[in-house]
Amino acid sequence: MQTLTLIQPDDWHLHLRDGAALKAVLPHTVRQFSRAIVMPNLKPPVRSVEEARAYRHRILAAIPSGKQFEPLMTLYLTDNTSPAEIMAAQASQFIKAVKYYPAGATTHSDLGVTDLRRCDRVFEAMQAVDMPLLLHGEVTDPAVDVFEREAVFIEKHLIPLKQRYPNLRVVLEHITTSEAVQFVLATDKTAATITPQHLLFNRNILFKGGIRPHYYCLPILKQEEHRQAILQAATSGNPKFFLGTDSAPHARNRKENSCGCAGCYTALHALELYAEAFESVQALDKLEAFASFYGPDFYRLPRNGTQITLVKTTWNIPQEIPFPESSLIPLRAGEAITWKMMEN
Repeated sequence: MQTLTLIQPDDWHLHLRDGAALKAVLPHTVRQFSRAIVMPNLKPPVRSVEEARAYRHRILAAIPSGKQFEPLMTLYLTDNTSPAEIMAAQASQFIKAVKYYPAGATTHSDLGVTDLRRCDRVFEAMQAVDMPLLLHGEVTDPAVDVFEREAVFIEKHLIPLKQRYPNLRVVLEHITTSEAVQFVLATDKTAATITPQHLLFNRNILFKGGIRPHYYCLPILKQEEHRQAILQAATSGNPKFFLGTDSAPHARNRKENSCGCAGCYTALHALELYAEAFESVQALDKLEAFASFYGPDFYRLPRNGTQITLVKTTWNIPQEIPFPESSLIPLRAGEAITWKMMEN
């Protein structure tokens, strides 16, 4: 196969940051995706409808001239989020979900939820208005091994949550384990996003030739058996699994230091990375549904009417990209990749 034409995809898990950083990275997403679920973990986070409205306006103002893109906004769940805020979010029509971060789990999660049961009134409201809950599914207990935090979260917190609220629609974000795949398959009203890095790499890449900070993300890459499980899920044709890059821009000097930030930057070349992953298991025929159909269907939004085309050709991913403070290093910087999106 030398060309691959798809209904234009959407990104169902994206970090855009704000200010100068937003203006630097947004063109990469707009080039490939028609819409995106935008993460609310700014500093301070997006906790109210009015904060989401203001952030949405800043995103719209940063869209390159002549391009079309729709940011789908989310609220950052805290111990103090009220059911009234959920009702207002549903009425807004531009807020599509609420995002759960365990306090201290990842970038700008300090104000996240300390105990899921503190939010039961919020979950009741979300279930009533059918608003999805997006979960960063890890525990933060320091006694739990970092490679086990997703599996422990599912067992100790997510299974009880779904037992209490069986009609709450849930997206387990950026899944990394076979346990997550099995949970999603077995549980009603539950879906999962999958990143390109978790499809392409296992944890060995983090230490290949030395510590590789630009492959470090949370949840962290896992063993090969888990990579194989999520690759099988992504390419299975099951509508519970769909594209979410979790593209997370951090300046080079914030990644390459004694306590580097978690996150892989893939917005520049996300579709090419996904194509490479699907091709690795002869499943390119399943890519369009994973990238373009299942996400909109879960969020009850229309599929896009435009198309994009990928061409089978080899090119080199840039070594770095201009970015505030320093530069931005894309995943697999400087390496060859074998698919390329055609420019419109």
